[in-house]
Amino acid sequence: MILSPFEWTIAKRYMLPGRGEAFIALVAGISLAAVMLGVAALVIVMSVMNGFRAELLDKIVGLNGHAVIQAYGGRLENWREVLQEVRATPGVTRASPLIEQPLLTSFNGRVAAILARGNTAEDIRRIQPQLQMGNLGDLTPGAGNVAIGARLAENLGARVGDTITIINPQGRATPFGTVPRQIAYRVAAIFEIGVYDYDERFVVMPIEDAQTLMLTGDSIGMIEVKTTDPDTVSETLRPLQRKLAGQAVVTDWKTINSSLFEALAVERVAMFVVLSIIVLVAVFNILSSLIMLVRAKTRDIAILRTMGATRRSLLKVFVTIGSVIGALGTLAGLGLGFVFLYFRQPVVHGVEMLTGQNLWDPSIRFLTELPSRTDPVEVATISVMALVFSFLATLYPAMKAASTDPVQVLRYE
Repeated sequence: MILSPFEWTIAKRYMLPGRGEAFIALVAGISLAAVMLGVAALVIVMSVMNGFRAELLDKIVGLNGHAVIQAYGGRLENWREVLQEVRATPGVTRASPLIEQPLLTSFNGRVAAILARGNTAEDIRRIQPQLQMGNLGDLTPGAGNVAIGARLAENLGARVGDTITIINPQGRATPFGTVPRQIAYRVAAIFEIGVYDYDERFVVMPIEDAQTLMLTGDSIGMIEVKTTDPDTVSETLRPLQRKLAGQAVVTDWKTINSSLFEALAVERVAMFVVLSIIVLVAVFNILSSLIMLVRAKTRDIAILRTMGATRRSLLKVFVTIGSVIGALGTLAGLGLGFVFLYFRQPVVHGVEMLTGQNLWDPSIRFLTELPSRTDPVEVATISVMALVFSFLATLYPAMKAASTDPVQVLRYE
């Protein structure tokens, strides 16, 4: 919609009302602010929801792989043959043996439930980016060293160099009954994955030490698998699942964390719908401000019509006014949203200091920090939605202005 110089001059004049029309200007300013806040809220919430899902997926998949192959009974005896078969499967990028079992640990009279993990040296090195202190190189078979999560270290009061005791209730049979197996390990490293449950429970050790601790001999508990695309992991591993039928079960990350990610998907859609209503309410402010402007300018509109202004010109003028308010509100909302996302962590800390409340408790939120990941397609969708709503809101008052009859308005002038 291209405006002539005359139409653009009238539109600019009406967008900046005079002294006697300050109330109309106030309503228009409120409309712009409402659109800005609605768009900003949508961008912030959708980015945080996307970031939460992406960060959670990255951390869960980064530590547990895209799928696990677990034998019936918990022990995979012929794991070397199965491992070769898994690695030969098209689409599989990495496969590693893994032992994982819930046990107990104690230190200075404190006892905590843990998840002992036996990993290969290659998998242990993958924790290096999350290392807080210590040296992962000390985790060699037979050295009696382990790495523990940061929250577990806090709960136990343990530091690098301390000795913790891991208790395996299975133990060995004696004439006096089964005696739990207790082995002392030196804490060689402390890591922080960023997922609270992992940092609170994980104790990582070489897979050979885990086999000794859990009395599994040469067998392992499961095989961790990574594929080229986590979203198509089921299709990638379906041929392997048929080959291992009756021997082992293949479980992908979607199944393991299905309830969590389904809840996130539902919440994401619900938040988008609710926050879209905020934008819709803001657009009604544009509608009301334009209706007030048309009522205030009825005499001016009649004079313009007698001077030769066409209905189409008046329609374009008022559509432009409302669309400009919507466009400025949308741009301001995008800017506000991006600024908030950039400073999101200081904002959270500031609100926590003011209210005295812990807004981001990692024991509830899983992640230690507020995440964010902006999707350009979603930002474009939000912007287009706000602009379309703003345009639609201008149609009724613009048509009302265009249909003004100068004879009726100026009859008694």
